Amino acid sequence: MTRRHFLAAALATGRPKGPLVDAHVHLFDPERYPYHPKAVYRPPAAPVEAYVRFAVEAGIAHTVIVHPEPYQDDHRYLEYCFEREPSRGFFKGTCLFDPIDPATPARMQALVKKLPHRIVALRIHENLAAGRPATSTGPIRDRDMRHPQMKVTWSAANELGLAIQMHFIPRFATQIGELVEQFPRMPVILDHLARAGQGTPEEYAQVLRLAQYPHVYMKYSGVNYSSKQEYPFPDAKPIVRKAYEAFGADRIVWGGLGMKPPDFEKQAALLDRMFEYAPEPERAKIRGLTALKLFHF
Repeated sequence: MTRRHFLAAALATGRPKGPLVDAHVHLFDPERYPYHPKAVYRPPAAPVEAYVRFAVEAGIAHTVIVHPEPYQDDHRYLEYCFEREPSRGFFKGTCLFDPIDPATPARMQALVKKLPHRIVALRIHENLAAGRPATSTGPIRDRDMRHPQMKVTWSAANELGLAIQMHFIPRFATQIGELVEQFPRMPVILDHLARAGQGTPEEYAQVLRLAQYPHVYMKYSGVNYSSKQEYPFPDAKPIVRKAYEAFGADRIVWGGLGMKPPDFEKQAALLDRMFEYAPEPERAKIRGLTALKLFHF
């Protein structure tokens, strides 16, 4: 038996049942596609070729490539990844443009036209601590959520059939809600459990209130951002429970399944630990069924 066949058999033995969709993968190849001059971090390579080998072995049905900040608004590597998917339609992706730049609506439209049925969301980063002013230039992050152009960009995304994917800390929940009220039918995805560990309980209560809007989804990923403990992050379990009770399995998607077999096994075990109270059909929704519908795979 080859190493690949051995890994595939081992993963299949412990693989959760039902379709698996990873809603949050970052891929990088700085040697082939150098990072943007305004990259806010410069990670080691995580190329699509290695990821595809792993995903096939793990039995992952589909993946959303979350276009990462090191590439800023240069989406060439995302296109490269689409061209190297293991099966037709395996990948979809998010885009990153400056949400207060007047040119963004036209740029989003051009990318969606170039890559039909591939781009599922515009990702927006809001991680500034209280007391720090919003940015207006530089790396694409921490723009003013109440800037007039922000609403224009949300409207353009809505018209293109895209979701808004928010990577934020809890204190921005109220501002997100203000925009959600204006676009109540557009999906809005809250990344990484809204990084609960970087906010107060009162601020996280505002995050959970976003569940009142039927098209707001929570992404179960980045559990470490909501924990002050090591894996399996026991102090985050009450936070996950609150998210489950607020959003339900029909509005929770799973991200960050890993890029190597040991990481995948840890994440699969962690999901079952975090959602041990949920019936298996509900866990199957979180593992992939909800994402299949949300991202139109």
